Amino acid sequence: MTAQELRETYINFFVAHGHTQIASASLIPENDPTVLFTTAGMHPLVPYLLGETHPGGRRLVDCQKCLRTGDIDEVGDANHLTLFEMLGNWSLGDYFKQESITLSHRFLTEALGIPQERISVTVFAGDESAPRDDESAGIWQSLGYPAGRIYYYGKKDNWWGPAGTTGPCGPDTEIFFDTGKPACGAHCDPSCGCGKHVEIWNNVFMQYYKDADGSFTPLRQRNVDTGLGLERVLAIINGQSSTYDTAQFRPTIQKIAALTGTQYEESTQRAYRIIADHLRASTFILGDDKAVSPSNVDQGYILRRLIRRAYRYLSQMNAPAGAMAEIAAVILEQYGGVYPELARNSAFVLAQLNREEETFGRALEQGLRMANKYLDRAQGGRLDGEDAFRLYDTYGFPLEFTVELATERGMAVDTTGFELLYAAHQEKSRAGAAQKFKGGLADSSDATAKLHSATHLLNAALRRVLGDGVFQRGSNITPERLRFDFSFDRKMTPAEVAEVQRLVNESIAAGAEITCEEMTVEEAKAQGAIGIFTDKYGERVKVYTMGAFSKEICGGPHATNTAALGSFKIQKEEASSAGVRRIKATIAAE
Repeated sequence: MTAQELRETYINFFVAHGHTQIASASLIPENDPTVLFTTAGMHPLVPYLLGETHPGGRRLVDCQKCLRTGDIDEVGDANHLTLFEMLGNWSLGDYFKQESITLSHRFLTEALGIPQERISVTVFAGDESAPRDDESAGIWQSLGYPAGRIYYYGKKDNWWGPAGTTGPCGPDTEIFFDTGKPACGAHCDPSCGCGKHVEIWNNVFMQYYKDADGSFTPLRQRNVDTGLGLERVLAIINGQSSTYDTAQFRPTIQKIAALTGTQYEESTQRAYRIIADHLRASTFILGDDKAVSPSNVDQGYILRRLIRRAYRYLSQMNAPAGAMAEIAAVILEQYGGVYPELARNSAFVLAQLNREEETFGRALEQGLRMANKYLDRAQGGRLDGEDAFRLYDTYGFPLEFTVELATERGMAVDTTGFELLYAAHQEKSRAGAAQKFKGGLADSSDATAKLHSATHLLNAALRRVLGDGVFQRGSNITPERLRFDFSFDRKMTPAEVAEVQRLVNESIAAGAEITCEEMTVEEAKAQGAIGIFTDKYGERVKVYTMGAFSKEICGGPHATNTAALGSFKIQKEEASSAGVRRIKATIAAE
C-alpha cells in the first residue's frame, strides 16, 4: 500500500461513517502560546473541542502534517521522526467510547487487514481523581480482545491533557501492534519499550475539565480525539521494520546516495536518516504559507538547527555545494500534490536552504579558526569541556568536529564536561520555554478573545497602510498581549506605525458588531475575505466580519463588538526573519 492509498483509505472509511473531511492546517499554530509547531491534529481544533461550532459538523477526519522537536537527538533510529503525518478523526460532542473504539478496531482489522491477534491495547488504570476505565476495557473485550491483551496503566501512559494548567482532558486507550520480535522477558508488554509492541493509534476521551485547584469535573461536551501515525502504520502494513524503509523516504535516500557517492548501509544509516528526516521537516516548515525562515528565535531557531544538522552530516559525506536544495527538490516533487503549499512556495524553500548553507559555511570557518586557537593553548593535550561548549554555543561548532580536530593532533576533549554544560543549557532553555509558553491551548478567556479580535483589526490596518502585499505570517496571543508577524521587507517608519495604531483605534471606537458566518472557501473569497485559504474545494469555513473594516477567515474566539477592546497600543515593531516583520501590542479597557 502506498502512502496516498493509506490516506485515501482512512479518509474514505470515516467519511462513510458520517465524518466530514477537513484540510491539513498550517504547521505554525494560530494564537497558541504553548507550542512552536502543530504537534497533533487536535491543535487547530481546540476552539471546537471547547464548544465552538465547526462548519464541518460534529464528526471530522483529516490527515494533518505535524512536527515534534522533543526527540530531535533520537532521530536516526528505526522510527523517530521530526515531521510526520497524523491521520485523525474527531467527535465534537457526538459519539464517544463505544463507537470510537469500534471504528478503530474495524479500520485496522477490516480496512487494513491487520490480524487482530497482533493487536494489544492499553486503558487508564484509575487514580484518586478519575476512575479506572473499565468501560473502554469492556468494549475491547466485546470486540474479541482477551483480558491478557488489555493492559491498565496510570496517567503517565493513558491520560491526555490538559494542554495547559487547566482545560479539557481525559483517559485514553492506546493501540499497539506486535512486531513479532522476541519478548524481552516474562513481563514484556506495551510499557517496556523493547520494540516488540509499537504504538500505532491513540483514542483520547475528553470527558473532564481540570480546574485551577487541580480538581477534575465532568465536561458537558465530551469529545473524542484520535491520532494514527501514517508513516509508522505504512511500515507495518508493508512488512517493513523501519519507517525509513518505506516509499516515503526512498527517493530522498536515493538522492543522498547519488550526491555523496556512498551507500545506504549500516555504517552510514544513521547519517542518511538524520539528513532525510531533517530536510523533510525543514522543507515543510519553509514551504508553509506562514513563511518561517531560519533565525535565532522560536520556529526559526528550530528550523536553523534542523538545517545545520543536516548540513553537518552532508559535509562529512563530502556532498557538493547546493546538496540540501537538491534533496529538498525531491521532497517538494514527492509531496507537492498532497500539500499544494509546498508547490506554491518551492522557490522560497530552495532559496532559503542555499542561503543558510552559505551562512553556516562561513560560521564553520570561523568556528574552525577558534577551535584551532583553543587547541593551541590547551594544557596537557586535553581541551577542557568549557572551551568545547563555548565553541558549540558561541560559534555553532559541533562537538564532533572539535573531537575530530583534537584527534588529528593526538589530543583529547573533555566530553563529560561538555555534556554537563550542555545539559545545564538545555534545562535553562526548557525552564525559559515553560515560562514563556505558560497558558495553554484551552485559554479562551475574555482577554484572549479580545486580543484575538485585535489581530484582525491590526491585519486590516497594516494592509491599508502598507499595501495588499502584506499577509499574516503568524500570531501568538497570551492574556496580556498579542504578537503578530506579517510579510514586509523593511522596517516600518514611525509615521506608518502611528497610522496603523490610529486606524485600529478608529475601528474600535466605531463600536462595530463582530459577526460570524459559515460559508464555503469559494464564497469567502468572493466576499473579499482574507486569511490562509484551504486547498480543499467546497470546505466550509467561518468568516468573521468587523464592520466595513475587516473580513477574515478564522476559527475564533472573538469579542462581540469592537468597542469591547477599549484602546490599542503598539509596543514594538521589529524584524522576525527575512521578509517578515513583527508587531507586539496590547489593549486596555477605557
